[in-house]
Amino acid sequence: MQIVNYPHPTLRHKSKPLKAVDQELVSMVREMFALMYEHKGVGLAANQVDLPYRLFVMNFHGDPEQPDAELVFINPVISHRKGLAEAEEGCLSIPGVYAQVKRPEKIVCAAYDLTGREIEYDLDGLPARIVQHETDHLDGKLFIDRLSTTGLAAVRESLEELELEFTGRQNREEIPSDEQVIARLAELEARRT
Repeated sequence: MQIVNYPHPTLRHKSKPLKAVDQELVSMVREMFALMYEHKGVGLAANQVDLPYRLFVMNFHGDPEQPDAELVFINPVISHRKGLAEAEEGCLSIPGVYAQVKRPEKIVCAAYDLTGREIEYDLDGLPARIVQHETDHLDGKLFIDRLSTTGLAAVRESLEELELEFTGRQNREEIPSDEQVIARLAELEARRT
């Protein structure tokens, strides 16, 4: 398992809901937390590790020494959005790119945890921002999609560099083609959803 970088097609794939929690899924979640910590992140969506499932992990401290802060969200649904706040965001799949993003300040998120139990959190501040960022991933959206024209123009050069690097790796057959990725996602979805 590894983090995929923009513009990998899985990052634009709308994730499918999961119907069951099993040992394989628990193992995936453990690997996702390990990768998130390794890359100094606070959240990681399944799309970012090339999986088509409606799932993300989060530890808003970003600290593996604080496992009590680890949360798993399966099939999350956000509601009760209130207020508006602007803050800097980045993304493990868009390395080196940061920009100001406006999002609701407070939300409610309902989901399932790794035991299959329904959970609901009233969130604000950084935890609310992380949940919205990761849920966007599951809908095939990236934080750059929420930027103003000026904000997008400021990061355009960095995005173009990532696009060129990705295309070059595909041309050298170091990574699968878009068609191969899409076929693999369909196969994975058929197995689990």
